[in-house]
Amino acid sequence: MPGVEQRISPLAGKPAGQLLVHEIYRSIQGESTFAGLPCVFVRLAVCDARCAWCDTPHAFTQGTLRTIDEVLNRVLEYHCPTVEITGGEPLLQAEVFPLMSRLVDRGPTVLLETSGAHDLGPVDPRVHIIMDLKCPDSGESAGNRWANLDLLKPTDEIKFVIASKKDFDWTIRTVRAYDLDRRFTLLLSPVFSLPPNSPAPTIQPAELAMWLLESGLQARLQLQLHKFIWDPQARGV
Repeated sequence: MPGVEQRISPLAGKPAGQLLVHEIYRSIQGESTFAGLPCVFVRLAVCDARCAWCDTPHAFTQGTLRTIDEVLNRVLEYHCPTVEITGGEPLLQAEVFPLMSRLVDRGPTVLLETSGAHDLGPVDPRVHIIMDLKCPDSGESAGNRWANLDLLKPTDEIKFVIASKKDFDWTIRTVRAYDLDRRFTLLLSPVFSLPPNSPAPTIQPAELAMWLLESGLQARLQLQLHKFIWDPQARGV
């Protein structure tokens, strides 16, 4: 397993003022409380995590350098009122912060999907944050930046991707320890699929639904809508 320095090495030597962009496309938002809405996705390249269930490993190293103006203009060409910045891990590139602010200035609702391992302090407060808290079976829970919980707004969302009952039990303990269900919208998502020989088990959506109902937790069960509409391996959707 590559170390963090090797994981982020594609960003080495990246010119200031430019972003390493994996893809920009318009599709249907598949997750969060915005699910089902048309949305323009700006997927930035490179991630410093290696979650066991990651469904976008192609974004780890593949990208094209673009200026902030180029990204902004490409997004605005779609005339879409909702834009999501995702990755990879978008907060690895400092240029993402002015990009988000400039997008909000132009009118769209801007969503940021981030692992939660990086400081949310510089994010424009007008941006709607969807932050992961990594469960144990992801292999990346040690990277959770707990201080971010005090930087989120009540309108922001926290996502838990769950691969097992152990993950679900950890989620319940975490929610109760930080009163997350009283502070934010919570999203519980079952792992859709895992790579061969992955150590993390998989669960069925019906199992997660039953656990959620039995727990009494007020959280939103979500499925990855785009993977039911299109081939789960399809890109650009």
